Amino acid sequence: MLSEVLSKESCAKCRFCCSFRRSSLWELPRLPSEFTEKYKTDAEGNEIRYLFGECDGVRYAVTDLTEGYKSEDPEEEVRCPFLDPKNGCILPAEDKPFDCSIWPLRYMRREDGSLITALTPTCPEINKLPPERIAKLLDNGLRARIAAYAQEHPYMIKPYKEGFTVFGNDDK
Repeated sequence: MLSEVLSKESCAKCRFCCSFRRSSLWELPRLPSEFTEKYKTDAEGNEIRYLFGECDGVRYAVTDLTEGYKSEDPEEEVRCPFLDPKNGCILPAEDKPFDCSIWPLRYMRREDGSLITALTPTCPEINKLPPERIAKLLDNGLRARIAAYAQEHPYMIKPYKEGFTVFGNDDK
């Protein structure tokens, strides 16, 4: 979805979005619960553990990465179970989690309840671009697509975090 502003090559080289420190576990892609039935093993054939939640009556899952950490170092990273270190994401495009397909954008809820589209400050590639390019991409249909997905999958809405660049209030 972001191929107009990010090249697949730059993302493939970076893979920053495919690893998680303990402090960034809130960023784990939230998956439709049926995803867990289809994907039971990781890129190396190991069983994947999932944690389940519910939002507005809709069940979802996130991968459980806790056993992947080998130390107490808060900076230690664990890669996504679907990331093959040599070949990238093993998921076909049609099964790629929506959160992944829009990262480094996030659909977020502010404390006042308003919904916003925001950009993470940590993506090394997209933060090289002028904000106007991202705003244009959002205004050319991506914002509406994100909002429509969130309507059906309310669990994908994350709480707003300080430091994210906000691209307008998305409430009608």
